[in-house]
Amino acid sequence: MQHRSRVLGGSLAGVLAAAGLATLAPWSSQATTPGAKTVTATPPGAKTVTATMFERKYADVATACTDQLGPAGYGYVEVSPASEHIQGGQWWTSYQPVSYKIAGRLGDRDAFAAMVKACHGAGVKVIADAVINHMAAGSGTGTGGTQYTKYNYPGFYQDQDFHGCRKSISDYTNRDDVQNCELVGLADLDTGSDYVRTTIAKYLDGLRSLGVDGFRIDAAKHISATDVAAIKGKMSDPGYWVQEVIYGAGEAVRPDEYTGTGDVDEFRYGAHLKSAFQGGNLAQLKSVADGKLGSDKARTFIDNWDTERNGSTLTYKDGAAYTLANVFMLASPYGSPNVYSGYEWTDKDAGPPSGTGGWTGEHAKREITGMVGFRNAVGSAELTDWWDNGGSALAFARNGKGFVALNNGDGEVSQTFATSLPAGTYCNVTKAAPQSCDGNTVTVGDDGKAKLTVPARSAVALHIGAKS
Repeated sequence: MQHRSRVLGGSLAGVLAAAGLATLAPWSSQATTPGAKTVTATPPGAKTVTATMFERKYADVATACTDQLGPAGYGYVEVSPASEHIQGGQWWTSYQPVSYKIAGRLGDRDAFAAMVKACHGAGVKVIADAVINHMAAGSGTGTGGTQYTKYNYPGFYQDQDFHGCRKSISDYTNRDDVQNCELVGLADLDTGSDYVRTTIAKYLDGLRSLGVDGFRIDAAKHISATDVAAIKGKMSDPGYWVQEVIYGAGEAVRPDEYTGTGDVDEFRYGAHLKSAFQGGNLAQLKSVADGKLGSDKARTFIDNWDTERNGSTLTYKDGAAYTLANVFMLASPYGSPNVYSGYEWTDKDAGPPSGTGGWTGEHAKREITGMVGFRNAVGSAELTDWWDNGGSALAFARNGKGFVALNNGDGEVSQTFATSLPAGTYCNVTKAAPQSCDGNTVTVGDDGKAKLTVPARSAVALHIGAKS
């Protein structure tokens, strides 16, 4: 929930005046397994792709893990905040906690624990979105029955546990303003306090005791890197961390300050891809890593719930270009990819659908699931054999493991490509699964080349794990 007053053009600020409701409740004090491996950087293992299931109920995430994410080969699923929050139908109510009890609109503690168990059973690890920079504005009764007022959240925090700057952030060139004042009027926790650090660490340890594998640290930019490290240091076994730190030119707080405590969401990546796909020049993606965080610390994404609403990135509303951008992200070796799967909206404040309709389902689209398998198959293979036409088409290989060609133009592209692949017949995984590939095959010759026609607004992707 990085400086949302800018992200939403100030739309939330006016709403906050009417916001209120919630409290705090007990977390589990159970520690994680002694001696468990601590992971602080890029997700470990062969399956490094994350699917963010924004505002999905935990019971529905459990089903998605079993039926979609696990079979597709996703390594991680990120779920929306597991904390009691203010009441209201808007999506951002989830980001105004009033206690650390799991009692929000997405499900209770039992539903959360059942989800983690189901996802683990499907081979998918769980990242919990953790809101630890602030507590709710206003006053009222939370989704779990907690009564609270601003700066007083029974059982957790009182007035002395918040920073003394009781005004909204106004100057992003001033570090003190960004990290000690209030993000759109939300009560800013004094994360320099030992009590606050310990309280947050207990909350996160409680989620770890339920099996959570790691965390997305919401609004990390508004917590000093020193405080983030101190909170993490108080945990029994912190697991994998990725932090939300939006880059802003000329701003005081920079994303690279946080790489010592885990990965960082690389917001410049989505903006770069929007420029390339909407500007008609995919050739610029050859240097997609330039000027950004190192690949081993960057989590890449095409969009998220903030950027799809502020217009800074492509979104599901961009149709084929959005899908192709996701294909590129999953094919490129830069960063650890995160596929965003949200819901359709016209009102920027609208909360999630109440039923099964209205979800974008990006995580389960054929083009995307095929590329998750591609990512798993090519691993860390070097990018080679780059080709582009100086405009709307590009292609590259992943050194003997995979090959992808993208056409974001209005007409088909026919070309003989160097694929780097061994000779054979391969399945185009953006169109069909390897076990049902009839009509979607590509033949690679003994010279590693393939003659392809890539239709308009389409892609071809081949890898060694999908031979016909």
